[in-house]
Amino acid sequence: MKSTDTLNRRMTQCTARALAILVSVSSFVAMADNSIELSAEQINNLGVQMGKLEAASQIPLLTAPAKVTIPPEHEYIVSASQAGLISRLHGAAGDRVKKGALLAQINSPELLALQGRYLKAISALNLATASYQRDKKLLKEGVIATRREQETLSQYNAAVLDLNEVQQLLEIAGMSASDIKQLKETHQLNSALSIHAPISGVVIERMAVAGTRVDVLAPLYRIADLDELWLEINIPHERLDDINVGNQVWIENTNINAKISLLGQSVNPENQTILARAIIQSDHADIRPGQRVNIQVIQASDNTAFNVPNTAIAQNEGKAFVFIRTPKGFSIRPITVVGKQDDQSTITGDFTGNEDVAIKGAVALKANWLGLGSEE
Repeated sequence: MKSTDTLNRRMTQCTARALAILVSVSSFVAMADNSIELSAEQINNLGVQMGKLEAASQIPLLTAPAKVTIPPEHEYIVSASQAGLISRLHGAAGDRVKKGALLAQINSPELLALQGRYLKAISALNLATASYQRDKKLLKEGVIATRREQETLSQYNAAVLDLNEVQQLLEIAGMSASDIKQLKETHQLNSALSIHAPISGVVIERMAVAGTRVDVLAPLYRIADLDELWLEINIPHERLDDINVGNQVWIENTNINAKISLLGQSVNPENQTILARAIIQSDHADIRPGQRVNIQVIQASDNTAFNVPNTAIAQNEGKAFVFIRTPKGFSIRPITVVGKQDDQSTITGDFTGNEDVAIKGAVALKANWLGLGSEE
């Protein structure tokens, strides 16, 4: 009895092993048969549409948010060079201005005092010059000692330095060379201080109001040259190995592209992203500083790659496939998806580029291939 039970148990185990082997072999045969035999009528009934592989020279790496910014060296703060009362403002946010354009006028008592000091410095220099010329002549005639001539020379040099200092202060205050020359000739003081644009650009922000008093160096305007703009991109730190300086960047829903010029060296602790900077290289009339945009980072393809619609790709057991037309039906070709952009995927695989691929109906072909029916 015991021997019979042992024999039955061994037969059951052998049967199970045989079934397992049969199932494995069947699965292997099914997967190894990477082709489908279909007539033209059957293909038409499945709703399959054909298309060509499109060669791809670039691979989309990732999509990320970005902010349009102004390069720091292209942005200027226009400030009050002297304290006073703002009498007029000539620029508004959004205005385009040329270098030297009048932006504001300030009534400044401090400017009056500075102009008075300048005129006094001129008088002092004239007196010191006359004294020095007289003592220089007397020394030559032997009337005075050398020490006396040196003292007047020292006074003359001090007067020259004082005048130069005040003149530079007037220039810093905003007076032009012609204004200073007119002051020297007419001796007429003027408390009206004109503030001019330091560059040609766009007024980004007006930071003052007419009729208010401002201190020296108080900001009045923010002006920027918008000929060049940057993109500040937040890239997930785990994708940093995929990104390189020089990668192309495309702003979604526009024709604007840029090139990555810098990858940050620190991770933002709040969202675990790394800042990348891209310089916009094309016409950027469709975007504005401060605007939030979505971008795609694109890399040049070193290998042969192709673009196909997402509907052309079938998934099975974690692998991707496309269906290539053959005289008898379709062959199933494994692929690697290396990038996605909108409704297109970039793939690599064993292709010549001349294949006809099923761009619609891949679900029905997959079902037919796996013996699951033909309904899409």
